[in-house]
Amino acid sequence: MKLKMNDVHKFYGEGDNRIEVLKGVNCEVLDGEICVLLGPSGSGKSTLLNIVGGLETADGGCIDIGDDCTSDMGEKELTMYRRNHLGFVFQFYNLIPNLTVKENIEVCAYLSKEPLEINELLKTLGLYEHKDKLPSQLSGGQQQRCAIGRALVKNPSILLCDEPTGALDYNTSKEILALIEVVNKKYNNTIIIVTHNNAISGMANRVLKMHDGKITKSYVNENVISAKDLDW
Repeated sequence: MKLKMNDVHKFYGEGDNRIEVLKGVNCEVLDGEICVLLGPSGSGKSTLLNIVGGLETADGGCIDIGDDCTSDMGEKELTMYRRNHLGFVFQFYNLIPNLTVKENIEVCAYLSKEPLEINELLKTLGLYEHKDKLPSQLSGGQQQRCAIGRALVKNPSILLCDEPTGALDYNTSKEILALIEVVNKKYNNTIIIVTHNNAISGMANRVLKMHDGKITKSYVNENVISAKDLDW
């Protein structure tokens, strides 16, 4: 699903403390692309992702998703937009501790009219043999795989990943990025990865660089490399 950001502004605070966090962001991400949104802490990338995800509202401009515009949506419509079109993966896994891997994923399957087949998804994630374990019995990488499965089971058009490797070591980070690559090819989701790690941009079809609330560089990557070949 094509995603377009049109002159997006966002402010925080009031009066003399009012700060413009997003300063007229314009960009697009095409259907099925992996897009890396790259920038240092405080550049506005997570705020932009939250607005795309309907978790925050823009103070100006709009996000076009296919034929819909988020600025025209009320709270109920935003809820259905998140439910029907989006999957979220965060730095911290937020799994339900007393549910098994399979149960954690099934929780979100009930939100979809056309969920993915769970056992097949578990195999894609490399979690089938761990499906009856609790989160406390998993490694960090396995917990993130479960979190990705929870986001994916709804079969969302767009997968939003906010620093998905931020809590992981180097080798596990590469495994998770390789999994995101597999997911993109198998399910053809549009995927946006927010990161401060420049090396990750090598696996992206499209790279958006942010600084001080603006997109300072936007380009299509002509030489995409496999996640397993990334190095930092």
